[in-house]
Amino acid sequence: MDTPVNEPEELDGEGALPSTPLLDEETPFTTMMASFDEAAKRLGLGRAEYAILRKSDREIAVSIPVALENGTFHVFDGYRVQHNQGLGPFLGPLRITGDLRIDELRALAAWMTWKCALLGIPFGGSAGGIRVDPAEIAGQDLEAIVRRYTANIIADVGPEQDVFTPDLFADERVMAWIMDTISNHERYTASSSVTGKPHAMAGSLGSKEAVASGLAIIMRLACSHYGLNREGLKVNIQGAGTVGGNLARILHDDGMLVTGLSDVHGAFFNENGLDIPAMLAYREEHGHLTDFIGDHELIDNKEFLGTPCDVLVPCAVANAVHSGNALKIQAKFILEGAHGPVSLRADRILAQREIPVVPDILANGGGVILSYFEWVQNRTGLAWFEEMVSGRLGQMMREAWNSVRELQEEHGCSMRQAAHMLAVRRVADADAARGVYA
Repeated sequence: MDTPVNEPEELDGEGALPSTPLLDEETPFTTMMASFDEAAKRLGLGRAEYAILRKSDREIAVSIPVALENGTFHVFDGYRVQHNQGLGPFLGPLRITGDLRIDELRALAAWMTWKCALLGIPFGGSAGGIRVDPAEIAGQDLEAIVRRYTANIIADVGPEQDVFTPDLFADERVMAWIMDTISNHERYTASSSVTGKPHAMAGSLGSKEAVASGLAIIMRLACSHYGLNREGLKVNIQGAGTVGGNLARILHDDGMLVTGLSDVHGAFFNENGLDIPAMLAYREEHGHLTDFIGDHELIDNKEFLGTPCDVLVPCAVANAVHSGNALKIQAKFILEGAHGPVSLRADRILAQREIPVVPDILANGGGVILSYFEWVQNRTGLAWFEEMVSGRLGQMMREAWNSVRELQEEHGCSMRQAAHMLAVRRVADADAARGVYA
């Protein structure tokens, strides 16, 4: 048997792309690796298992030459990180942003691996990105960039290799472009090559609300566990988009008080509860909340996270809660709606302050589950009714919660540590069963 890991190896940056920034304790990558390292040590993971799981199976970098509508020519950068396929094909998001970082994709791909394993989904994790600011690119140009990116990695993606899911600025329209590009190359309609598609193109019912629906299920379970009454519970949500906005609506309908809601322009707060239906209707019409008029106090986004509440749900960006503001958090627990919204240092500070955190790989797993459901429906050619989708989503989220809680009780550790131990063990077992091909 391999010698157990005593101390995690230092990251040596081997194979790092030139765009990779210097690492510190507040990057999403080091946050992800810290959780993995601790799980590996607690499990007594062998050095061979550890060496395999700590690095991506494959990292693809492509150039994307495109003649733009304004007559200029530009070569964009595109990436796809495929972390581990022990449990099955890769599944993961595509993000389109001008400040894309390869280490964030590495972190996101690994989080997808752990999330799939934790939720019992037969996929490994991946993540891709295109370095371009969509706000500075015309719609036709963006389509050309996405299609050329897809064509350049066509040999490594597809229904049985690597399935795309939506993410930052890669919505259902982008998923449709990717699916159509793959279909044209393969000469058949490859519906299951992407998820989060428009419903007219065999997208699943419940897809847009999936992450929020899963968060709401875990919220109810967590409130019961921590002895909090859901009726009148005060919740602050960072992010008012697809995840945060839908979660606010669900919680409002469930009798909770959404006392705080923010978007990129600012935060709104009312200790007696915001008028969520009116706010979401306004945002649906205008695309933002900037000029919304109502009974609320306007708060700076930096101050918002420290505003008193029962539950804080960061649904926007990684490292929203960091070492600089962790001491200001005034919540009874945090529910992670985004990927890595609580940094490594902040997690330690919150633990010392006895503020529990429900980790992202459990809390926001609803989107991954729906992606799996959509893939299954496309593969079988049978669409599910909404009741079947929501029922199975709830069942899988509850089973994951119960498994994590059981392991947490057994080891006397945090919920994050228990979730990662469960996920890492499942992936390591799958890799061991497969063996090493040489």
